[in-house]
Amino acid sequence: MDVLMKGLSKAKEGMAVAAEKTKEGVAVAAEKTKEGVMFVGSKTKDSVATVAEKTKEQASQLGGAVISGAGNIAAATGLVKKDEFPTDMNEQTQDYEPEA
Repeated sequence: MDVLMKGLSKAKEGMAVAAEKTKEGVAVAAEKTKEGVMFVGSKTKDSVATVAEKTKEQASQLGGAVISGAGNIAAATGLVKKDEFPTDMNEQTQDYEPEA
């Protein structure tokens, strides 16, 4: 009977050690998952900001091209003199800040 009790005691200790290791493993896995999610979130935020900035730059360039084209058309049709039409719209729109 003594041998049986020793065997059960050792099994109980083994189960306690295994449970503790599992608990530690789950905590480490949770921390790694959190780090991974934070990394992906950070990269996503950076990418969105980059895309927004590029879109803003391209829209500005497109707007300038449209204004320039409109000026050329107006001058070609005789509606305005070429030198009367503004060549750089940035001077007129630099105070404009679009709402976020």
